[in-house]
Amino acid sequence: MSRIGKSPITLPQGVEFKVNDNVVTVKGKLGELTQKLTSDITVKEEDGTLTVERPSDSKEHKAAHGLYRALIANMIEGVTKGYTKELELVGVGYRASNQGQKLDLALGFSHNIVLELAPEVKVETVSEKGKNPIVKLTSHDKQLVGQVAAKIRSFRKPEPYKGKGVKFVGEVIRRKAGKSA
Repeated sequence: MSRIGKSPITLPQGVEFKVNDNVVTVKGKLGELTQKLTSDITVKEEDGTLTVERPSDSKEHKAAHGLYRALIANMIEGVTKGYTKELELVGVGYRASNQGQKLDLALGFSHNIVLELAPEVKVETVSEKGKNPIVKLTSHDKQLVGQVAAKIRSFRKPEPYKGKGVKFVGEVIRRKAGKSA
């Protein structure tokens, strides 16, 4: 049985929730998100709590039940609190700067990488002397902010010998020993 799908979702104050033709719309102070549901899954709202229901106990219905409950909960959290991902640039000469929605990365290549970000994602770069540069991505859409962070990380993944590259703040890089003499 899906234990995630069974748990109810509480709607915070100031969040509007609508279901039209299997399309869930959540509107809050940070923005608006929509998610299309499969035709079998239903969402019911009763005095400030949402419950996601499935028609049968088949494997597909169980999987979709937990999935859509988690997606709706993430949407509600996104429009109330928002999501933040922080990336750290580890390496000599690695720099990051932004002008509006353009992120300029110097990652040891012969050229800088310029990335145009979606308007829903707010970007901020922090460069302190003696510390690695940090890129902060903030958005109300969890999937979008994760996708943008993964794209930035893919430009120069952390390598296992010196740990150089773009990594998430708090990520532990599995290190290898070099050549033994």
